This record gives sequence, C-alpha cells and structure tokens, in this order.
Amino acid sequence: MSKTVKNLIIKELTGKLHDIESVAVINPRGIDAIKNNHIRRKLHEKGMRMTVVKNTLVKRAVGDGKLKGFEALLDGPSAVIYGKASISQVARLLLDEKKTIEALELRGIFFDGEVYAGDKGVEQVSKLPTREEAIGQLVAAILGPGKKLAAALKGPGGTLGAMLKTIEDKAKDKGGDAGAAPEAAAPDAAPAA
Repeated sequence: MSKTVKNLIIKELTGKLHDIESVAVINPRGIDAIKNNHIRRKLHEKGMRMTVVKNTLVKRAVGDGKLKGFEALLDGPSAVIYGKASISQVARLLLDEKKTIEALELRGIFFDGEVYAGDKGVEQVSKLPTREEAIGQLVAAILGPGKKLAAALKGPGGTLGAMLKTIEDKAKDKGGDAGAAPEAAAPDAAPAA
C-alpha cells in the first residue's frame, strides 16, 4: 500500500473517530458475509457503525485523542464498532450475536479511558445502565424521598381530617335530632299551660 493511500485512510479514520469516546473491537475473521451484514444492520439501527481496520493505521489515526489506550484491543484482524449509541447497548447486542454466531470473537470494549478485554469485559459493560436508564434511576432516586415525605405528611393529615369529618358528621346528626325534638315538644307544652 502506498504512502498516499495510507495517509488517505488515516485521514478518513481520524475524521470518523475524532469525537468518539468509546469503541468495541471484534475479530471479523470467520464471520461470513450474511452474518456480517446482519450485525452491521443491527448496529446501524442503534446509530453505530463497524469498520474493519488495519491496526497500525488506526493507531496513527487515534494518536493522542480520546481513544488513546484502546490499541491494547488491536491484535490481528480487527473491526472497530463506534457511534452515538450507548456502549452498554452495543455490548448487549454483541453478546446476543455471540450466542448465534460462534465464530464471533469479542476482543473487548474501550470507554472512559479503560479497557474491558474479552468476553468477560464485554459482559461487565453490558450490565452497566444506558444513558436513559441512568437518568431514570437518578430521577427515581431524587423523587423517591419526596414521595415518601409527601405520603408521610399526607397520611397523618388525611387521618386527622377523616376523624374531624366523622366527628363533625356525628355532631350534625345529634344536633339535627336534638334540634327537631325541642320544636316538637314545644307545641305540646303550649296547650298544657
């Protein structure tokens, strides 16, 4: 491969990986075209891409960028998976594909400056929450004590209000009977006098 072609490939990879903070790496060897296309289609649905790379060129393309350190996953034929989706979603997808494609070799995942190597690393990343799940957990944690406080304040107040309402209703019932009885007794008393 000529130096000009290598420079063009490095420039293209640099553009693709410039703003990327996390990647997954697999070994594409042994995966036939149909299965490869199937994986790419599933990745594309999640906003991800898979690119088969030459290790030395991708190392040069990354340089001292955000992905510095992921080259530990590059050993032999490599396909880099990158994009906008959560890396835990990608890890889950790769583990699902590993069940159906035995030839799929998971090299690992790189994100947040750390390397999660092999199947165990991918499995560890798959257990992490996605961005949306993390936000949901955070909101639930914030709202949880507020709900408990509101229930605690509403509970005794509601009970007290129900007791007062019952006392008030009983007083009206007794007051209504007591008020009706003296009026009825008053006409009887008048003729006797």
